[in-house]
Amino acid sequence: MLVSQILKGKAGGVVTIPAGAAIHEAAELLSARRIGALVVSDDGMTVQGILSERDIVRELGKRGTACLDDKVEDLMTRAIYGCKPDDTADQVLQTMTQRRFRHMPVMEGSAMIGLISIGDVVAARLSELQLERDALTGMIMGH
Repeated sequence: MLVSQILKGKAGGVVTIPAGAAIHEAAELLSARRIGALVVSDDGMTVQGILSERDIVRELGKRGTACLDDKVEDLMTRAIYGCKPDDTADQVLQTMTQRRFRHMPVMEGSAMIGLISIGDVVAARLSELQLERDALTGMIMGH
């Protein structure tokens, strides 16, 4: 399965936040949208970084609630690994597993066109495996 196929099955667009926003605003947005990460972007297309709930929790553990007034750019992950629409689910899963992150922007050139999570990729892969299983069962049973 290709990344482009996974994106077609997702509702809504990518939730972004400006680099200068406060961490408490990011936490409120993560909570309201029930998501695990925000793409940091001032224009909605250029990826400056990613801020995950893990980033916020890690800083809360170190410094307490004082970090909630910090800027998103202070806590965001700047080293971003993106994927392309024609990458396979297996390629993306391997990168996410090796690099130990759960969200990946989908890029066309330098523009972000979507965001996929490890949950999206696993669900797509499980669906693909179910279809393969059903096809094999049908062949064995003579259907």
